Amino acid sequence: MSLPTDRLWLWLGAACYLTGLILGTVAVLRKRQHSRGVMYLIVVAGYTFQTIGLYVRGMEVRGCPLGNHLEIFQFTGWSATTLYLLIGATFRVSLLGYFTAMLSAALAVISLSIPAWDATRRVGIFGGNAWIEFHAALALFSYGVFALLALTSILFLLRHSSLKNKRLNGAFAFLPPIVDLDHISLRLLIAGVALLGASLAVGSAWWLRDIHVVNLSKILSTVGIWSTYALALGLRLRGVLLPKRLAWVCVALFAAALLSLGPVDASRNSTPNSPSSFVTGPGK
Repeated sequence: MSLPTDRLWLWLGAACYLTGLILGTVAVLRKRQHSRGVMYLIVVAGYTFQTIGLYVRGMEVRGCPLGNHLEIFQFTGWSATTLYLLIGATFRVSLLGYFTAMLSAALAVISLSIPAWDATRRVGIFGGNAWIEFHAALALFSYGVFALLALTSILFLLRHSSLKNKRLNGAFAFLPPIVDLDHISLRLLIAGVALLGASLAVGSAWWLRDIHVVNLSKILSTVGIWSTYALALGLRLRGVLLPKRLAWVCVALFAAALLSLGPVDASRNSTPNSPSSFVTGPGK
């Protein structure tokens, strides 16, 4: 049985991300700086294949592919990679490409390797409503921002530890300056809070029209994630939450954000659908 076209493209993207991860790991173990240009091209190749795969999937389901766990994880990884391709070039953060390849490879391989996550593909899940589709895409894109924020937070913690313990050689020598990481993290936090807040604002305009169709667990989980990130941003801007603590908070919050995707996707499953709104997965 041949592999569906969309999954083939997605696997090619995952293979590129894995290649970047392997090359970066070898460079780190040998205490050498990997080529930023080569890493960037590998990530671009993976991003291109993944974009094609998501586009093909979108054409099949007649909308933004956010109908099951595979699509949600793929879209989140795609969003994080989109931001890296912009931020990585702007700030010249070399190891960010390595960590982005690690994140994208993990999300891509895990989502593709679990058949149950793609057993059913829901078609037209947004009912042709462009605003609801925009709301969902914007929310998942903000999760991509938070994913990249978690990566820069990890880099910040590694740099902070290397400075504290005076370990400035080897792989630690390739870490970006701690001030640059703090600035990038703050900008990503602001962008993520703004995007998720805009998504909630767009969604609420429709939820308030018929509150009975809204899944409570979805609302509570999404609003809870946004409120916590917004609180962290407010405390950081007021100088109450120091950069190191903010980094730990951002890593923990992204883990919570990933866990919140379960209730969000489950809320779609609980919504009645006509038989025509479903198609089988890879074995169709």
